[in-house]
Amino acid sequence: MRGETSLSSDKETRAKYAPLLKSKGKDALRVAMELYTFVTLLDANRPLERALTDPSRPAEDKWRVIDTILADKADPLTVDILHDLTDHQWSRVVHIANAAEDMSVDATAYYADALGITNQVAGELAEIHSALLGMPLVLFRLSDGYSDSKARADLLRALLDGQHMHPVTEQMALNATIDLRGRRFPDTIVWLVDRFSEHMDQIMVTVTTAVSMKDEQVSRLQEVYGRKLGKPVHINSVVDPSVLGGMKVQYGSVSTDGTVATQLKHLKRRMAVAG
Repeated sequence: MRGETSLSSDKETRAKYAPLLKSKGKDALRVAMELYTFVTLLDANRPLERALTDPSRPAEDKWRVIDTILADKADPLTVDILHDLTDHQWSRVVHIANAAEDMSVDATAYYADALGITNQVAGELAEIHSALLGMPLVLFRLSDGYSDSKARADLLRALLDGQHMHPVTEQMALNATIDLRGRRFPDTIVWLVDRFSEHMDQIMVTVTTAVSMKDEQVSRLQEVYGRKLGKPVHINSVVDPSVLGGMKVQYGSVSTDGTVATQLKHLKRRMAVAG
């Protein structure tokens, strides 16, 4: 939870740089990567966060710290964004890293726009979350802050191998487990889907079925969930023969599983208990 001051500062910076990130087109990816690298640096260096958020310290000093760290190797827009973040006030020192992460995600979304893959990336992130919901042990391992980050990354790479997801999707998912930032892996994935949905001004609803849905079914689901959620809805259709029948619907952290496979699992459990 962020304080009002931090929320206001974050909102101002995002609004200020949205048109500039959009105009970067495909080059926005470089900005996104540089900002995220700075996030990981801040997460590992609390004294640096304090130095960059100290309201008594002159802005020029804070800028000089950033410039020294980046050593003229970053995109000028990256530098400008980080300068701007230090000009704002924050409720807690850690919130400047959260804001830099927000800007990194925004930059990634504008890069996806430039490639025409925004819906694809959001859909693939939603699929990752949906696929892992029934794997509590895997989710625990991906969220275990006491484990080695390389081991978590290797596990996720193994899970994504052969899934043919866009490199941007894979990198965002890897970031979510390499640098947990005090969150559980699935919570970060849901947050990323929500951020991309916000960027597209719509809500991503992932529907998993055993066979492809007809256009009329997709349209009906868009209508039903659009009315229910009060916003335009994009249906991300996932075909998984293993569900056997029925459908699983997921948006944000809400998941409704009405598949035949899940019902059979529940039936087997009840029979085992009764026996």
